[in-house]
Amino acid sequence: MDCSLYIHFPFCVRKCLYCDFNSLAGSTIMPEEYVMALVREMELRAATLAAPVTAPTLYIGGGTPSLMAPELVKRVIDGARRWYGLLPVAEVTLEANPGTVDLKKLAGYRAAGVNRLSMGVQSLDDAMLARLGRVHSARQAMEAVAAARGAGFANLGIDLIHGLPGQTTAMWRDDLMRAIDFAPEHISAYGLSVEEGTPFHELARAGQLDLPDEEIGLEMLEMTPEVLGQAGYDHYEISNFARSGFRSRHNQVYWRRGSYLGFGAAAHSFLREEGWGRRWHNPDRPAAYMPSLADGLPPEEEQLVLDRRDAMAESMFLGLRLLEGVELSRFREEFGVTVDATYGAEVASLKVSGLLELAGDRLRLTRTGLCLANQVFQAFI
Repeated sequence: MDCSLYIHFPFCVRKCLYCDFNSLAGSTIMPEEYVMALVREMELRAATLAAPVTAPTLYIGGGTPSLMAPELVKRVIDGARRWYGLLPVAEVTLEANPGTVDLKKLAGYRAAGVNRLSMGVQSLDDAMLARLGRVHSARQAMEAVAAARGAGFANLGIDLIHGLPGQTTAMWRDDLMRAIDFAPEHISAYGLSVEEGTPFHELARAGQLDLPDEEIGLEMLEMTPEVLGQAGYDHYEISNFARSGFRSRHNQVYWRRGSYLGFGAAAHSFLREEGWGRRWHNPDRPAAYMPSLADGLPPEEEQLVLDRRDAMAESMFLGLRLLEGVELSRFREEFGVTVDATYGAEVASLKVSGLLELAGDRLRLTRTGLCLANQVFQAFI
């Protein structure tokens, strides 16, 4: 079966003030040591599979994967080819922080087999970057994009965040327009989420985080597809926009409940080879993850075997993330029951509220629903 691959590299130069991802700064673990563990896990996991798989995508995320030397990235990609049949035409993505790359390193990644970059720009305003705790400047972001093109990358995505402390709609529009000037193939535009346990959360509790009010936040959200659409970007997922032919193939595996295997600390996996699917994740911390491989078994925590109801719920709240929505005939074919028979009351209520609409054989979010997506998803959880 097809099975995408995710590699988690949790190390950073400095933890950003808003970040609640599994990442850490100042670790004494050497990248070479960690990659050795990664490759060992890949080998051990392959031996447990019921049948060989083919990997159509590989995504190296973090953390800051661009702290790895190109030869280490090549080691991971070689492992994916050897044990998971990574296709010659596979999409191979690496997340990069603009403050950690130059032309030589990016050319090394390209030679190693990376063919898609996801650049964590986040903002093109130096004041905003400083507030976020980023390690790069707007100028470094521009230089990194230019270096990526110089290294031969023809598939480049950049990440941006709106709803930042002190940010206005005019500032967000300026960020979008400057990003468009880079001509990336893909743009991810996320709203800031203040998560518990982050410095931003503590500042918010103390009343020291001047976030835009709800009305301004909504204006930013509604402005984004308008500005990017006029520039030729297709809005295909709540926070993701792409030029024709450049949608993230890897992320669509998640939203369509495709199989994927995750390697590294805190990496999550999902296999559909048994029943309705099985989920698990690795130990969160490298210090716990790496020793767990010494027993000759791939690490695995909190395994969840999904039942039919779990799978139906996932199909709804993951499928509705895509602008095309949930294909009703496919749902019926997979589960032997219609969406209406399973979630009739929930769907009817959301349609009356103007959050869902029927478009042919698809149930999808309305424009208002896109702004209140989490409210919609809760109805199916």
